[in-house]
Amino acid sequence: MSTRYEKQPPAFYALIAALVVMSVGPVLLMFVNSFKLDVDIISGTSGLIFLPTIQNYETALCDVLWYKPEHVDHCSLKFGNAFINSLIIALVSTVLTLVIGCMAAYALVRFRFMGRDSVSLTTLMVRMVPPAVLLVPVFGLWNNEFCIGKTTYVGAMIRDIFGGRGDVCLAGTHSGIILVYVAMNLPFVIWILQSFIVQVPRSLEEAARVDGAGPFQVFFKVVLPLIKPGLAAAAIFTFRIAWNEYLLASALSDRNTKTVPILIVNNMSEFNVEWGVIMATGMLLAIPPIIFTLFASRQIITGMTAGAVKG
Repeated sequence: MSTRYEKQPPAFYALIAALVVMSVGPVLLMFVNSFKLDVDIISGTSGLIFLPTIQNYETALCDVLWYKPEHVDHCSLKFGNAFINSLIIALVSTVLTLVIGCMAAYALVRFRFMGRDSVSLTTLMVRMVPPAVLLVPVFGLWNNEFCIGKTTYVGAMIRDIFGGRGDVCLAGTHSGIILVYVAMNLPFVIWILQSFIVQVPRSLEEAARVDGAGPFQVFFKVVLPLIKPGLAAAAIFTFRIAWNEYLLASALSDRNTKTVPILIVNNMSEFNVEWGVIMATGMLLAIPPIIFTLFASRQIITGMTAGAVKG
């Protein structure tokens, strides 16, 4: 049995080619420039014909390499510390967002209470608020309202153990950034998981209750296995948002908790811009989300197609 394909007009293939170039082009350009010296990048005359070098990657990874690169006099970049910070913040915020989000979505779908529709609509409206709008109030709250005074017993004990002279605030800590990311991504997770939970037949939950399963057993053993595609899709999008976010992290982090996006921007100064190092750090920043997406690509496709059709 032969498969016959409908012939498409040339404009269709031109549009596909343009979309591919727009998607892959910047990544390919960043990858190529990461192996160039700054003089080759700025001149723009070398193109694809140049002598590759790994100096940019050695400069970016100077704090984690087992040897000291000859061209690096002082290792100012702390990529290893920033990478660990990004990994901790992205993973912990993703896990917390999924745990809270799936329970909240289940409650909004299965339980009947006053204002349920308003709560569901409000979660979607909150997701429309740009993160830049939250920057000033969150920074003020994290630096003033949610602080443990240095004169209190707990604050004095923390300062005696970990050092420092001021109040203990959420700003500049992993916990503060994680809480902001959870609050920022939670409406999206709740909204996307509701469409998956709606498709779970109530008869399965009722049958489990007849067999003696409690509410938590029904949720964890019946509902969660059936919405794995939705959890996978929500986890990937949430992880990517938390991994690449810069604006809120730049205001709430300090030198010990800064993430990789902040490290890349800090590498640009008024007098010097190391384009090669920026491109190399950008490629290193892109590796974890790409690997995570490739491993879960099947779940992403299944989750997106299943969530697109609401029963």
